[in-house]
Amino acid sequence: MACQQYARDIRRAENRGIVMSRVQTTSVATSKWARLERRGTVNRVGFLSVVILFLTLISVPILLPYLWLLAKSLTTSDASISRLVLWRTSAIAGVAYLGAIVLAFMAERLRRPILSWSALGIIVLLLVMIFLMPYLTLHNYRFLWLRDIANTGTTRVDLMPSVWTALGSSLIFAVSQTLIVTIVATPAAYALSRFAFAGRENFLRGLLLLHAFPALALTIAIFIQLHYMGLLNHLSGVVMVMSALELPYAIFVLKGFFDGVPWDIEMSAVTDGATRFQAFRMVVLPQVRSGLIAIATFTFLRGWEEYVFVQTLLIDKSQMTMSLYLFFVAQDNTGADYGMIAAVGIIYLLPVLVLYTFTQKYITQMSFGGIKG
Repeated sequence: MACQQYARDIRRAENRGIVMSRVQTTSVATSKWARLERRGTVNRVGFLSVVILFLTLISVPILLPYLWLLAKSLTTSDASISRLVLWRTSAIAGVAYLGAIVLAFMAERLRRPILSWSALGIIVLLLVMIFLMPYLTLHNYRFLWLRDIANTGTTRVDLMPSVWTALGSSLIFAVSQTLIVTIVATPAAYALSRFAFAGRENFLRGLLLLHAFPALALTIAIFIQLHYMGLLNHLSGVVMVMSALELPYAIFVLKGFFDGVPWDIEMSAVTDGATRFQAFRMVVLPQVRSGLIAIATFTFLRGWEEYVFVQTLLIDKSQMTMSLYLFFVAQDNTGADYGMIAAVGIIYLLPVLVLYTFTQKYITQMSFGGIKG
């Protein structure tokens, strides 16, 4: 139909002379392309709107508990106030989210996007100050500067170190585990990727089997083994156990990244006079940097969130990590202080959030390394 209409317009324009024919033909073609462009824009915007709506509906059940955690940590123990702050926080977050979507759609038309985003931030800040500020308090975060928090309901303060000690223990535990796993898994994965030796395939199958094996089934055996080794009730013993449990997965994933590095690149470096170790350090490792960072991130998060083995193998609570600290705050004989529990949860969550913010690009690249080999 469009072609027939176009032909009729051309024949009608031919009766008006050469100049009018060209003008009429050009205007008709221009209008056709303009309509097609508008139709494509509408289809694209509609499709993106449906996708954003779908992702938003999926994200609401995930984000709502974190909003509750934040709202509860900044309000008093009054349930009605906490509920009011939660819904107002959700509404303000929704306004900020919709504003960000609008600015993202208008990114190409904005001459000064920084000013637009700054204006959105100022609007959100004003909404927070008007609707939330009168109800906010830092009383639930008193454990950050008070050692004795028993006067407000938490009765196990005599068994608990300060939160800074727990944070330090968690940091030492997670960083030590990350270093051990990364340092051991890197050469092991490289050897499995580059060298052919007897039992190589069986070794790879064993790695998958060890990773799939439920670690909790080994709890009693690990407890007895650490007791005879003199490492029970020592943070170093828990680090060794968790490192051993995380190594199979790290080795298997890193092998996929090493398989993705062409053999010719490494051999070219050796041909140019580099030793095998120099080729590995200067040529191969930079190619698998995203895999190393992703594995280090997952290992750190695994150590940061560990609870079962820390609770079982650390009898002396002076070395407790943040997971144990959160547990002891929640286990109050006189009634749980949910405001303080939420505040401890926020402090526990912040390092993970910061780490993921800087490493999410490398984590998303794990699929490219994992599918090879």
